[in-house]
Amino acid sequence: MENLNIQSVEYDQANKADIKELVRLRIAYMLDDFGQISEYEKTSMEMQLPEYFERRLGKELIAFVARAEGRLVAAAYLLIIEKPANPFLPNGLEGEVLSVYTEEAYRGNGICLQLMQNLIAYGKAQGLCRINLMATEEGYPIYKKLGFEDKVQKYRDMRLKL
Repeated sequence: MENLNIQSVEYDQANKADIKELVRLRIAYMLDDFGQISEYEKTSMEMQLPEYFERRLGKELIAFVARAEGRLVAAAYLLIIEKPANPFLPNGLEGEVLSVYTEEAYRGNGICLQLMQNLIAYGKAQGLCRINLMATEEGYPIYKKLGFEDKVQKYRDMRLKL
Protein backbone atom coordinates (compact mmCIF):
# COMPACT_ATOMS: atom_id res chain seq x y z
CA MET A 1 0.00 0.00 0.00
CA GLU A 2 2.10 2.85 -1.34
CA ASN A 3 0.10 5.97 -0.47
CA LEU A 4 -1.48 5.12 2.84
CA ASN A 5 -3.74 7.94 3.97
CA ILE A 6 -3.56 7.59 7.73
CA GLN A 7 -6.16 10.38 8.12
CA SER A 8 -8.72 8.03 6.56
CA VAL A 9 -8.36 5.58 9.46
CA GLU A 10 -11.28 5.74 11.90
CA TYR A 11 -11.16 4.45 15.48
CA ASP A 12 -14.05 3.03 17.46
CA GLN A 13 -15.29 -0.11 19.19
CA ALA A 14 -16.39 -3.14 17.24
CA ASN A 15 -19.99 -4.28 17.38
CA LYS A 16 -21.77 -7.47 16.37
CA ALA A 17 -21.88 -6.36 12.72
CA ASP A 18 -18.06 -6.63 12.79
CA ILE A 19 -17.88 -10.25 13.93
CA LYS A 20 -16.82 -11.65 10.55
CA GLU A 21 -14.00 -9.09 10.36
CA LEU A 22 -12.97 -9.78 13.97
CA VAL A 23 -12.66 -13.47 13.16
CA ARG A 24 -10.54 -12.64 10.09
CA LEU A 25 -8.22 -10.39 12.12
CA ARG A 26 -7.93 -12.89 14.99
CA ILE A 27 -6.83 -15.62 12.58
CA ALA A 28 -4.43 -13.20 10.85
CA TYR A 29 -2.96 -12.41 14.28
CA MET A 30 -2.46 -16.10 15.01
CA LEU A 31 -0.78 -16.67 11.65
CA ASP A 32 1.48 -13.67 12.26
CA ASP A 33 2.31 -14.77 15.83
CA PHE A 34 2.79 -18.51 15.23
CA GLY A 35 3.99 -18.41 11.62
CA GLN A 36 1.49 -21.08 10.66
CA ILE A 37 -1.54 -22.85 12.02
CA SER A 38 -3.02 -26.17 10.98
CA GLU A 39 -6.21 -26.41 8.97
CA TYR A 40 -7.83 -28.01 12.03
CA GLU A 41 -6.82 -25.04 14.23
CA LYS A 42 -8.07 -22.53 11.63
CA THR A 43 -11.37 -24.37 11.21
CA SER A 44 -11.79 -24.64 14.98
CA MET A 45 -11.30 -20.89 15.37
CA GLU A 46 -13.69 -20.15 12.51
CA MET A 47 -16.32 -22.27 14.27
CA GLN A 48 -15.80 -21.03 17.86
CA LEU A 49 -15.05 -17.33 17.42
CA PRO A 50 -18.34 -16.06 15.90
CA GLU A 51 -20.40 -17.52 18.74
CA TYR A 52 -17.88 -16.32 21.33
CA PHE A 53 -17.95 -12.77 19.94
CA GLU A 54 -21.76 -12.90 19.76
CA ARG A 55 -21.95 -13.69 23.50
CA ARG A 56 -19.08 -11.58 24.87
CA LEU A 57 -18.51 -8.60 22.57
CA GLY A 58 -19.43 -5.31 24.20
CA LYS A 59 -19.80 -6.96 27.59
CA GLU A 60 -16.60 -8.33 29.11
CA LEU A 61 -14.78 -8.25 25.76
CA ILE A 62 -14.30 -4.82 24.23
CA ALA A 63 -12.69 -4.71 20.79
CA PHE A 64 -10.99 -1.42 19.93
CA VAL A 65 -10.63 -1.24 16.17
CA ALA A 66 -9.25 0.85 13.33
CA ARG A 67 -11.27 1.00 10.12
CA ALA A 68 -10.06 1.89 6.64
CA GLU A 69 -11.14 1.03 3.12
CA GLY A 70 -14.42 -0.43 4.36
CA ARG A 71 -12.87 -3.02 6.65
CA LEU A 72 -11.09 -3.49 9.96
CA VAL A 73 -7.33 -3.04 9.62
CA ALA A 74 -6.36 -3.32 13.30
CA ALA A 75 -7.78 -4.48 16.61
CA ALA A 76 -6.90 -4.62 20.30
CA TYR A 77 -9.08 -6.56 22.72
CA LEU A 78 -9.69 -5.74 26.36
CA LEU A 79 -11.02 -8.68 28.38
CA ILE A 80 -12.55 -7.40 31.61
CA ILE A 81 -12.14 -9.88 34.45
CA GLU A 82 -13.84 -9.71 37.83
CA LYS A 83 -12.09 -11.51 40.68
CA PRO A 84 -12.61 -11.53 44.44
CA ALA A 85 -11.28 -8.25 45.84
CA ASN A 86 -7.79 -8.19 47.32
CA PRO A 87 -5.26 -5.47 48.29
CA PHE A 88 -4.24 -5.03 44.62
CA LEU A 89 -7.80 -5.22 43.25
CA PRO A 90 -9.99 -3.42 45.80
CA ASN A 91 -13.01 -3.63 43.48
CA GLY A 92 -11.97 -6.95 41.93
CA LEU A 93 -11.73 -5.54 38.38
CA GLU A 94 -8.79 -5.95 36.05
CA GLY A 95 -8.29 -6.11 32.32
CA GLU A 96 -6.23 -8.29 30.05
CA VAL A 97 -5.11 -7.13 26.62
CA LEU A 98 -5.41 -9.77 23.91
CA SER A 99 -4.48 -10.02 20.24
CA VAL A 100 -3.24 -6.54 19.40
CA TYR A 101 -2.86 -6.71 15.63
CA THR A 102 -2.43 -4.33 12.72
CA GLU A 103 -2.43 -5.45 9.10
CA GLU A 104 1.08 -5.25 7.70
CA ALA A 105 0.34 -2.45 5.21
CA TYR A 106 -0.87 -0.22 8.07
CA ARG A 107 1.98 -0.85 10.53
CA GLY A 108 4.30 1.93 11.59
CA ASN A 109 1.63 4.63 11.47
CA GLY A 110 0.73 4.86 15.17
CA ILE A 111 -2.47 2.82 14.85
CA CYS A 112 -1.54 0.39 17.64
CA LEU A 113 -0.58 3.30 19.89
CA GLN A 114 -3.95 4.96 19.30
CA LEU A 115 -5.88 1.72 19.89
CA MET A 116 -4.01 1.15 23.14
CA GLN A 117 -4.61 4.74 24.29
CA ASN A 118 -8.33 4.22 23.63
CA LEU A 119 -8.24 0.90 25.48
CA ILE A 120 -6.45 2.42 28.50
CA ALA A 121 -8.87 5.37 28.66
CA TYR A 122 -11.79 2.93 28.58
CA GLY A 123 -10.22 0.81 31.33
CA LYS A 124 -9.77 3.88 33.54
CA ALA A 125 -13.37 4.99 32.92
CA GLN A 126 -14.60 1.49 33.88
CA GLY A 127 -12.65 1.59 37.15
CA LEU A 128 -10.22 -1.21 36.34
CA CYS A 129 -7.46 -1.48 38.95
CA ARG A 130 -4.89 -2.67 36.42
CA ILE A 131 -4.44 -3.90 32.88
CA ASN A 132 -2.21 -6.89 32.11
CA LEU A 133 -0.70 -8.02 28.85
CA MET A 134 1.92 -10.32 27.41
CA ALA A 135 4.02 -8.39 24.89
CA THR A 136 5.63 -9.57 21.71
CA GLU A 137 9.07 -8.18 20.93
CA GLU A 138 7.48 -5.85 18.35
CA GLY A 139 4.87 -4.55 20.77
CA TYR A 140 7.09 -4.20 23.84
CA PRO A 141 8.42 -0.67 23.08
CA ILE A 142 4.90 0.63 22.44
CA TYR A 143 3.59 -0.77 25.72
CA LYS A 144 6.57 0.62 27.65
CA LYS A 145 5.91 4.04 26.10
CA LEU A 146 2.31 3.80 27.36
CA GLY A 147 3.45 3.09 30.93
CA PHE A 148 3.25 -0.71 31.12
CA GLU A 149 5.95 -2.18 33.34
CA ASP A 150 7.62 -5.56 33.40
CA LYS A 151 5.80 -7.73 35.90
CA VAL A 152 7.72 -8.87 38.98
CA GLN A 153 5.92 -11.76 40.59
CA LYS A 154 6.07 -13.24 44.03
CA TYR A 155 4.57 -16.45 42.67
CA ARG A 156 5.59 -18.78 39.86
CA ASP A 157 3.50 -18.65 36.72
CA MET A 158 2.22 -22.20 36.09
CA ARG A 159 -0.30 -23.93 33.88
CA LEU A 160 -2.04 -27.31 33.68
CA LYS A 161 -3.14 -28.29 30.17
CA LEU A 162 -6.39 -30.24 30.13
